Amino acid sequence: MSTGNDELDEIQAIFFEECAEGLVVAEQGLSAMAAGDVSADVIAGVFRAVHSIKGGSGAFGHAALLAFSHRFENVLDEVRSGHIAASAEVTKVMLNAFDILSDHVAAAQGTAAVPADGAMLEQLDAILEHKGVPGGATAEAPAVPVAAAPPAVDEDAFGFVPVAVEVEEFDPFGFEPVAVELDDVAPQEPLGWTVRFGPSRAALANGGEPMFIIRELEGLGAAIVAVDATTLPGLRDLDPEEGYLVWTLSLPGTIAEQDIRECFDFVAPDSIIEVTRDAAMAAVAQPVVEAVAVKAEAPTLTLVAPATLAVPPAAAAAPVAEVRTAEPAAQTIRVDLSKLDQLLNLVGELVIRGSILSDRLSPADQERVELPELSRLTRQIQDNVMSLRAQPIKQAFSRVPRMLRDLMAETGKKVVLETSGEMTEVDKGVIEKIGDPLTHMIRNAVDHGIESAEERIAAGKPAEGTIRLSAEQKGARIVVRVSDDGRGINRARVRAKAIEKGIISADAQLSDEEIDGLICAPGFSTAETISNISGRGVGMDVVRSNVEALGGRVEIHSTPGEGTTFVMALPLTLAILDGMIVRLGDQRYVVPLGNVIETVRPEPGQVKPTSPTAEVIELRGAYLPIKRVDEMFGFAANDRRSPEESVVIIVESEAAGHVGLMVDTIDNRREVVIKSLEDNLHPIRGLGGATILGDGSIALILDIDALVATPGTLTKFALKGMAA
Repeated sequence: MSTGNDELDEIQAIFFEECAEGLVVAEQGLSAMAAGDVSADVIAGVFRAVHSIKGGSGAFGHAALLAFSHRFENVLDEVRSGHIAASAEVTKVMLNAFDILSDHVAAAQGTAAVPADGAMLEQLDAILEHKGVPGGATAEAPAVPVAAAPPAVDEDAFGFVPVAVEVEEFDPFGFEPVAVELDDVAPQEPLGWTVRFGPSRAALANGGEPMFIIRELEGLGAAIVAVDATTLPGLRDLDPEEGYLVWTLSLPGTIAEQDIRECFDFVAPDSIIEVTRDAAMAAVAQPVVEAVAVKAEAPTLTLVAPATLAVPPAAAAAPVAEVRTAEPAAQTIRVDLSKLDQLLNLVGELVIRGSILSDRLSPADQERVELPELSRLTRQIQDNVMSLRAQPIKQAFSRVPRMLRDLMAETGKKVVLETSGEMTEVDKGVIEKIGDPLTHMIRNAVDHGIESAEERIAAGKPAEGTIRLSAEQKGARIVVRVSDDGRGINRARVRAKAIEKGIISADAQLSDEEIDGLICAPGFSTAETISNISGRGVGMDVVRSNVEALGGRVEIHSTPGEGTTFVMALPLTLAILDGMIVRLGDQRYVVPLGNVIETVRPEPGQVKPTSPTAEVIELRGAYLPIKRVDEMFGFAANDRRSPEESVVIIVESEAAGHVGLMVDTIDNRREVVIKSLEDNLHPIRGLGGATILGDGSIALILDIDALVATPGTLTKFALKGMAA
């Protein structure tokens, strides 16, 4: 067994995790640039992400990834410095380069083949050569406004160019200045740089290697001038994991300051980093100005100055220096997800033990042992532990804008994206697995839902379609919606296609909701031709299978002519839920309090039958439908319980509004821990999970939205195996 190889593999695994994070940041930044946000912070964020990937790839010998990321980084560096404009054409090329970069990362991980990147490298080189996309916008812009464009003058070998400025006032004696180029003015060599670098005292202990920084500076042409070893202790007190030395290096003045500072990108902020120009900088910083007083017609004055030199407001003899002040660094640590899962389960057990104490102790005893305070602290621990695994669903949403732009380019349709609830926190595992369902739903909405601009205008709609993407937590579920304002589902066409493909029989009697659900059948598609977007009948089937594999459900709501909404309801991995414990026969269930409006003990005649299988309750002059939960699960007694012997819980659902659920009794209110059903059984419609009560028994948690939207009777399999 090779411990060294194991450690290297572990470090490389961390690098690939950082690559995944960097790719997310880069994609978000490039998407923002494509949307028009070309601020310096956005561009710098993309550059840093690609720069980090390049650095790690070189350390682990991934040559193909290193070569491509280096060329990609060169373009980003020019865009960041303003030498290349972040035009739509340049951004589009960089988005395509990002795809190749993602493929290179996957290839380095061994999950994909090395991509063919020759054509993309040629495009990146062309951008560098032409300072933009050939034939497209470039970054040229005058630094100073001019009245009329002067004759083109090439930059000389020393970087001096003439700059024309408008002269508003003339000499009172009638002389006007005329541009005169002074060829005999001797250009001065830029002054050099002096760099002082002292690594953090804990650099070596944290795995840092100061000599890597020194060698990187030497690669820029630096030479070590001095090494300060005054803080170096004697051999007896020397700690090999501490840094004691401070280096002073000299670099040529032709090196850009930004290139020097990039060497310190990954250095701890409490390190000593000083970058200064050598003395007499002010004398060089002044532009050379010469004017000849002669009569002339063109009122211009030529200033000859270094092209990239900023003139200070006042000359100063002191060197320009910037010292990076030490700030507290954010401390992070990577933890294996299995350890977090174990911690989450232990927190759940702690809540269950608290519930047991609550059941066994009298109210007075609970106050004496400060049980309410224990419950509050347990809830805070649970919230903090959950935040370790939970991440904003924005990470999944961030891919949609770019995908939408590609779909618009391919279909010629115009679509506006609206998002909400992006900061809703979802388990990391869920975020990783909803990417494909989201992709298919967006593609389906653009290809099948949104009409062409001509169709929309003819139907009295805006030329641009709208897709709304939202997320929110509701009880024990995370609900993600993708809705469009398109043509809606053509149910007659869907039914005909389903009959044609043998999915249903010609005489099948289906409700509108059941017809809508046919689009999730394997192999179903209404597309007339197969394209890059749709036509193979695998899209919505993938949505349903992936969501159900997560223990969730997919719902479809469509109104012809108005649009379609796809709803993904996904379970929380673990959460503490405020619930109402209710009884149905000898079984106990949990109703999430977030769905409860009120409870009613019906009076005689208040509950009225409307059919042999349907009832309503009269409540303050309105009639609300009632569902008997025991009958829905198929274990009602032979003799129906009268409404007067039951309790009606008025719940609120998004799909059905206010509905009454009839149960036998209400026991009490409890904080319960949601446990996933699919780990031990499989997803069950109408149930959002299970929990362990204070007496050790199991209670099922009702999924209210699914329950009230379910027609007919749910099967008994919901209870199989629960006793075990």
